[in-house]
Amino acid sequence: MTQETALAPEVLARLAGLKVRVERVVEGLLAGIHRSARHGVSTEFVDHKAYSPGDDPRRLDWKVLARLDRVMVRRFLDETRLAAFLAMDASGSMGYRGSALAKLEYAKVLAGALAALLLHQGDEVGLLATAARPVELVPSGRGEHLLELLGVLEALQPQGPTHLAELVERYLSRMNRRGLLLLFSDLFDADPAALNSLRLAAARGHSVRVFLVLDADEIDFPFEDPALFTCLEQERQLLTYPREVRDAYREEMRAFIEECRRALGQAGATLELSRCDEPPDRVLRRALSAWQEATR
Repeated sequence: MTQETALAPEVLARLAGLKVRVERVVEGLLAGIHRSARHGVSTEFVDHKAYSPGDDPRRLDWKVLARLDRVMVRRFLDETRLAAFLAMDASGSMGYRGSALAKLEYAKVLAGALAALLLHQGDEVGLLATAARPVELVPSGRGEHLLELLGVLEALQPQGPTHLAELVERYLSRMNRRGLLLLFSDLFDADPAALNSLRLAAARGHSVRVFLVLDADEIDFPFEDPALFTCLEQERQLLTYPREVRDAYREEMRAFIEECRRALGQAGATLELSRCDEPPDRVLRRALSAWQEATR
């Protein structure tokens, strides 16, 4: 059980509104970050732009000039804004609440805090979500964009089945250059194409970061008495005797998490286990530290 610190889920749950929760988490997160995750100058080519006075003549692409008779300048990764999409799984299973915050509420805090950090460093952030009707907010780096994004996030309600492959396909169809895909999901998707779609995005050069959002109940299975468990995405119920199945369940859940981590890692994507009883700033600090190490 998490101690009730200023950023514990129990405390955040008592705060009114996503904006206030995100502000509190970002404050705690920034207090523990002393340097930027960006280092040096990138030499990774991104695209071309038309030459304009003041551009470094050393960046002129003479091959393009000879072939197309157009004066173009090569642009590199450090000269372009990072385009990021928050991909939110708002399926029925994300509505489970065993801890202070339901899984979807916890995921909203993680996503909102990351959006605030990305916008603060000048990047562009958009939003895609699975919901009763598809939700989309195009990437923007405008100052007021965070309030708009948090408003759309806060309005999301858990409903229906999981369609992760569709969510990733929507991301890929909207990105004409490599970007950052941040997925917040419990990965409870029976479609085998779900993980493959994330692997495909990573194979195409996109940075794919998955926050596997799970309630402590789903990991530890602390139940004692016989209970009728109801599926949140389908009309199914199952009478279960927790004491008899606890060990097997925990082993299956452990294997599920490790298989997701392995499958994503093979394609260069990352997975961060995000327990809903853990302070969100701790999850984010751990994830940011791992990403920083990977880019060194």
